[in-house]
Amino acid sequence: MTFGEMRVGGDRDGVTHDNVAVATVTVGMGPVSRADVVAVARHDARVQLAPDALAALAATRSRIEALAVADRPVYGVSTGFGALATRHIPLDRRADLQRSLIRSHAAGTGGEVEREVVRAMMLLRLSTLATGRTGARPIVAETYAALLNAGITPIVHEYGSLGCSGDLAPLAHCALAVMGEGFVRDRDGQRVPAADALRDADIEPVTFAEKEGLALINGTDGMLGQLVLAAHDLRMLLISADIAAAMSVEALLGTPRVFAPDLQALRPQPGQAAGARVIAAMLDGSEITASHAVEDCPIVQDAYSLRCAPQVSGAARDTLAHCCWVAENELASAIDNPVVTLDGRVESNGNFHGAPVAYALDFLAIPVADVASMSERRTDRLLDVKRSHGLPPFLAGDPGVDSGHMILQYSQAGIVSELKRLAAPASVDSIPSSAMQEDHVSMGWAAARKLRRALDGLTRVLAGEALSAARALDLRANRPAPATAAVRDRIRAEVPGIGPDRFLAPELEAVVELVRTGALIAAAEGVTGPLE
Repeated sequence: MTFGEMRVGGDRDGVTHDNVAVATVTVGMGPVSRADVVAVARHDARVQLAPDALAALAATRSRIEALAVADRPVYGVSTGFGALATRHIPLDRRADLQRSLIRSHAAGTGGEVEREVVRAMMLLRLSTLATGRTGARPIVAETYAALLNAGITPIVHEYGSLGCSGDLAPLAHCALAVMGEGFVRDRDGQRVPAADALRDADIEPVTFAEKEGLALINGTDGMLGQLVLAAHDLRMLLISADIAAAMSVEALLGTPRVFAPDLQALRPQPGQAAGARVIAAMLDGSEITASHAVEDCPIVQDAYSLRCAPQVSGAARDTLAHCCWVAENELASAIDNPVVTLDGRVESNGNFHGAPVAYALDFLAIPVADVASMSERRTDRLLDVKRSHGLPPFLAGDPGVDSGHMILQYSQAGIVSELKRLAAPASVDSIPSSAMQEDHVSMGWAAARKLRRALDGLTRVLAGEALSAARALDLRANRPAPATAAVRDRIRAEVPGIGPDRFLAPELEAVVELVRTGALIAAAEGVTGPLE
């Protein structure tokens, strides 16, 4: 499953809206930004190493080389790994040690992981190398940058990481390619031997020296990269959810009064206020919502799925804000074991444990499921003649002969049911490994994989609501608000309006793409200005 590419949000670090060209990302001793990760992972921004990073790499490497010839054994430098850490490795076998580590740990299985995930993972490992805390040589970092710039993507598999001791198997597959072994996808997406791809790109394979193999696999980069991409995507989806909600409120003759700022201020949750502002901006100037605001209107209060839309999307925004804070902290981290401290000590530590990232990934799966659940309820209301206030059954052109959007809601219900299962946390599970040396693991990689699938499901549910709401707006006698009309018209550019039943799946898929790429947001913002 591939979630796909959504537009890059914000305007920091050379990244702008709507997939325009991005600047080169400079990797120095400081952290890369979330925008940098999206730019490199999705938009092939070039990567360059800052002089301070190269100097830090060289300085720390001298410390590792001194330890390599010392009498005292040092984990990862002159010993085996994991449960084999007590075995001393002689000097003439150290290169074999690092090579064997990568080969044995490149043990992933299952389908291929998406290109954007692998590129994010490589950039984040490069960022940790650039801190100078891992002991790797400058040539290792330079080769990682060269692979990214050449569009060479190691083939990484779905299963193999427990999210502790780093994303070991995924990162090992990346390191294997740097050695010139295993398989990669070239810039054209062709599966080729890594040795051939490196040769064609004029990149020399690296023979890893002491500590380097370990430094390349002991990180949370796989799960962190997926958290950064997911956070970017969810921000856009939450705006899309409020846009779809506004269309449904309007089509169902709901009232915009409940989104008034003074009502929202009685409960000062920042995300809720933002969601209410989006919905209110979308409904501004609507003849439909105004048409029923009369003394004898039979609609006293709107259903929760309409009235409480900003409470749910807003809580999701606030959850996202927390998870972005976690991501920022992790981006500023140097994850390795052992690590070279600022005063030159080489110390074992537990910073590779993925719990902080795993919890954030699991946390986001909860609002993803709930936002989708509320969206499906609004769609069902649009289709139910008993609750839709005058709309035809299932929005059908000729009800009885035609079924309209009846089965679209079935698809939504099936997705929402799965999203509820995907909201069950992966991080509460742990299976001991490495002969009980690694006796508690985070399962953060699994949390990341299920969140990506959940985001794809939310995209499809929101597309279904937007498609149905657009049809419902067409059926109302009064004119919709300028902003909702703009979104409806963007959908109409891809999908015809009401008529006899047609092959529905391609129409739904077309709107999925409009949600995925942010095109519906762009249509709305053409009227409202930037939405939050």
